[in-house]
Amino acid sequence: MYQPCFSCAMPAHPSAGKRMGLAMAPIAAAVCVLLPMSVHVVAQETVDRELPRVDVIGDSLNVLKLPGSATVVDAATLEQSRVFNVNEALRKVPGVHVREEEGVGLRPNIGMRGMNPTRSTKTLLLEDGLPLSFAPYGDNASYYHPPIDRYESIEVSKGSQVIRFGPQTAGGLINYITPEPQQQLGGTVGIAGGTRGYLNGHVMVTGNGAIADIYHKESDGARENMNSRLDDVNFKWAGQLNDDHKLVLRATHFREYSQLTYAGLTQAEYLANPRQNAFKNDYFDANRSGLSATHELKLSGGARVVSSLYGAYFDRDWWRQASQSTDCSTRIVDGATSCAVNGRLRQYTTLGAETRIFQNHQTFGLENQIEYGVKYHTERQRRRQQQYDSHDDFSKNIPGANFLQENQARETQALSTFVSNRTQITERLAVTPIVRIESIRNQRIFYSDNNGSTANSGSVSNNFTELVPGFGATYVIDTRSTIYGGVHRGFSPPRVEDAVSSGGVSVDLDAERSINAELGLRTNPTEKTMLDVTLFRNDFSNLIQVGSIAGGGSTNYSQGKALIQGVEFAGQFDRLTRAVDGNLFFRIAATYIPTAEQKTQFVNVSPFTGGPYGATGNRLPYSPETLLTLTLGYRAPQFWNARLDYVYVSDQFADFANITDASSSSSLNNTQKNSGQFGKIDSYGVFNAVANYTVGKTTFFIAGKNLTDKTYIVDRTRGIQVGMPRTVQVGMKYAF
Repeated sequence: MYQPCFSCAMPAHPSAGKRMGLAMAPIAAAVCVLLPMSVHVVAQETVDRELPRVDVIGDSLNVLKLPGSATVVDAATLEQSRVFNVNEALRKVPGVHVREEEGVGLRPNIGMRGMNPTRSTKTLLLEDGLPLSFAPYGDNASYYHPPIDRYESIEVSKGSQVIRFGPQTAGGLINYITPEPQQQLGGTVGIAGGTRGYLNGHVMVTGNGAIADIYHKESDGARENMNSRLDDVNFKWAGQLNDDHKLVLRATHFREYSQLTYAGLTQAEYLANPRQNAFKNDYFDANRSGLSATHELKLSGGARVVSSLYGAYFDRDWWRQASQSTDCSTRIVDGATSCAVNGRLRQYTTLGAETRIFQNHQTFGLENQIEYGVKYHTERQRRRQQQYDSHDDFSKNIPGANFLQENQARETQALSTFVSNRTQITERLAVTPIVRIESIRNQRIFYSDNNGSTANSGSVSNNFTELVPGFGATYVIDTRSTIYGGVHRGFSPPRVEDAVSSGGVSVDLDAERSINAELGLRTNPTEKTMLDVTLFRNDFSNLIQVGSIAGGGSTNYSQGKALIQGVEFAGQFDRLTRAVDGNLFFRIAATYIPTAEQKTQFVNVSPFTGGPYGATGNRLPYSPETLLTLTLGYRAPQFWNARLDYVYVSDQFADFANITDASSSSSLNNTQKNSGQFGKIDSYGVFNAVANYTVGKTTFFIAGKNLTDKTYIVDRTRGIQVGMPRTVQVGMKYAF
């Protein structure tokens, strides 16, 4: 699974005010030159296939031992499905709600078990077991996601075992696994193109314990006047230093320059043309660089110590004329000057170190597997917000025509430790108690000057410590079936900006807390059949909704009690008939959530004002009752395979009040009625199909997404956003 240097320089935009024309081409060229050299100079020892890496699940056989729900989307599924983005990949997992935004997966909105998916704030994202989000403690919002092509497999976990990673344990976690370096020189070259301006070029080369891959992707997205371009460069080296020491080094660089808006459509705009975009002059410019190292030390008695260092720098500027559909009464299409332009200028620096110890021991005559660890993590957000009075001033970068609206830094330091011990009580029963302690300090620093220098006008901080316990168990019924279950505390710390207000007040807000319980059954009733069903219940004593996550930006910071409960089902059925050679198979991933209830009204917390929102008994916003992905596929004995997918999402509310029809609501004013931010989002279903044909070392493929070209609403958070129209993609990949 390896794929060229299709790296392109991004055209500079005169209004960026920074280095928006920075090109990836020099970096790509350097990697292309250096990698063949590395193949000859690294040590010649054979790289152990079990590289030092922090796994959430690990080998697929480990799923049988886990005391909680777990799913692995393997390499073959990702490859043969030709997933367009991470959203398509995660829809194959029960319990995961992935909502589109711009259509190409650049801003992932991932929710688990009925929780609001906006900006993935309730989901912990990892890469090879290390943080992928740029601020998982202080601002766990995703404005960046690598191309899905970068990953070999995906681990998804929602049980008590998520406590091992923290700090977001209310929903669940996703761990993306990168490919392992190989000893033998090889790789792949691939290219694909399609409708909506789609272009995807990828080269991967591996050998002598090193691997490097480079991507370039482009797409016009779901609406008019939009375009996204990104480049992604990754390098990984693994070595067996001696009998007791292994080491993995990683380096990544990601570059995006996109013509994307944050704002959706008003109701009138949607009815006139659902794919229009009135803000063609909005731009998103981002760079992310990351380094990490993971070392494994083998101790006597089979114990292992796995230690990791990681760091990342994320720099993004988003210049936009609107944050939501109601921000500008006169719509801007061709650079008219009646609407201000705001630049959200952000830099995030993330550093951390963690050590985990794995050890088998025998206590009271019982076999035990213990894992314990400690982590120190620090984040710094440097935030500036700059406004131009008009697009004309912005495009010409006129001196003195802008002013600074925000100039501050937000910092978080976190120290955590955990211990997890699996005890084999009998041959059939195993229990796993686990506990985590998080100690977190938030600080908000305010700068008084207008030029962004270091003149400090003061700072405010707060601290809190959280105990996060959990318990899981497995019971082996027979060689084919296992019952699993557990209960744990869900915990998510408040963002820095919510814990410390813009006025410099320490709000001292409670963290988000819940009691999460699940009970499931994994079984293989026949050799060709797999079933996994899970009942879950998440009872929130404090569920937090932040900013415009629900209700169109009017909620600021609100919290309340809530109850979410339902069932997940995964099924795999192979060899459906003996009438044909090869494998005719069927897959299903289904989620049914009959209860997503507001147990209390949601209210703002001082010093924020507003509310209460909704009513006791109302359904939580952006929590559809039913999610369903069906796959019918065929793998021939050789040469080709094909599959047809059907993805269904039931209707959902966009606000706490559960407004069905905004136009007839007596609680909304005329502006709100037309904003597109209120009203039920209707259910929708789309069909996708793909076929792959291999000749020698080359695989050709064709993929069609949304085959019926259905137009459907996916989001109303900041106005109406629509799903991708029908797209067709063709490509090839050559392995050497």
